[in-house]
Amino acid sequence: MDHPCHKCGHSVEDGKPFCLECGAPQIRVAMPESAVPAASNVSPNVAFNDRPVFTLEPPIIPAPLSVPVLSTGIEWRRALRVCAVAAFISIVAMLLRLMVPPLATLGAGCLAVILYQRRNPAQRINARSGAQLGAATGLLSSAVLAAFLAIFLAVLQSGGQVRQEMIEAMQQVVSRTHDSQAQAFLDLLNKPEGLAVKLMLGMVGVFVVSIAAGSLAGALTGAFISRRNRP
Repeated sequence: MDHPCHKCGHSVEDGKPFCLECGAPQIRVAMPESAVPAASNVSPNVAFNDRPVFTLEPPIIPAPLSVPVLSTGIEWRRALRVCAVAAFISIVAMLLRLMVPPLATLGAGCLAVILYQRRNPAQRINARSGAQLGAATGLLSSAVLAAFLAIFLAVLQSGGQVRQEMIEAMQQVVSRTHDSQAQAFLDLLNKPEGLAVKLMLGMVGVFVVSIAAGSLAGALTGAFISRRNRP
């Protein structure tokens, strides 16, 4: 049997691979319909290459999965309250002779950092911020001591009955305790020449020592807390 050529229409005998008239191949393979992609279901506005397979841009993290960054700055409005509490405790400990002044200052610096961390757990404490808190605590404690010293100096300069009563009270303390520091203080009261200069120089030394000791204690405490909270 013959069949017409699909290209020129000339009659070609069945089984012939090519048309004798135009040479077109007569063997054709029909593809099954299932192998052809259903292009009708794909919207013509959708582009398959809109998003590249590989990209150098960082992935976008959804908002619920993002972790808030801990703040490293100090909120001084809260920090000053904590430092004032620690300074007050150290002053009371010194006045009651529960601690010597250097040890009380070191303890105040440590206490300020610990209290600030407990009241502000969302902030990251390190050695630097701990040193700042300790220095602020030492400054506050020395400022309070300077205020007491100024009042005491004003009383001494006024003289009169108040100064005499103070000398008598110190004599009784020296006679009971035989404290060398009390005796030295009594000598200053009996010889007021140059007392103001000596007290001022002593106060400057207290400022320096308090700030340095508070900074050291705060830095060590901050470094310890930072290492403990490190993941």
